[in-house]
Amino acid sequence: MISIKKFTFNPVQENTFIAYDETGECVIIDAGCYFENERQELDRFIAEKQLTPVRLINTHCHFDHIMGITHCRIKYKLQFETHSDEASLVEDAASHGDLFGIPVEAIDAPDTFFKEGVQLTFGNSYLQVIESPGHSPGGVVFYNPEQKILIAGDVLFYGSIGRTDLPGGSYERLVGNIKSKLLTLPDETIVYCGHGPETTIGFEKKNNPFL
Repeated sequence: MISIKKFTFNPVQENTFIAYDETGECVIIDAGCYFENERQELDRFIAEKQLTPVRLINTHCHFDHIMGITHCRIKYKLQFETHSDEASLVEDAASHGDLFGIPVEAIDAPDTFFKEGVQLTFGNSYLQVIESPGHSPGGVVFYNPEQKILIAGDVLFYGSIGRTDLPGGSYERLVGNIKSKLLTLPDETIVYCGHGPETTIGFEKKNNPFL
């Protein structure tokens, strides 16, 4: 059974997640730990739970979601996995950080890419990749149908959706993907968002003003 641990990191208050199961293997999702104390918090949780990180994956690659990639790559000897259409955002992370007044060190290019429908396995568990671009050019969400868990990045928020005014964004594309790919999931699906609190698909169907 998958357990989810949420951390809120960096000046943009981004949510980083660790998904783990009874085997002790875990996946680090959207590593945004920026300050040294944040990297220590992430490492301390992994050590205390005696977890073994086996994947480093991203829903998308805006600078606030990749600030901890280099640390996790080195510390846990992991490859950085994301959608191929996000590669340019990794390359431009430092300049994007400058636009927000946040210094960001250059980050090496992703090591490997995934596509729609791929199952990212760890331990006895998996997360399915669902392509959901619009907030970013190659944004995805990660879904486990058995437990009805959705890790949504910045695609869908509690009562809101991701901004679409950044490079590669499209309001029409984002809303279309949310309606056709996310709102078709079971109402009880728990949505873990890239910023802010959790929500459910059922709640967003009824209450999200953008949908």
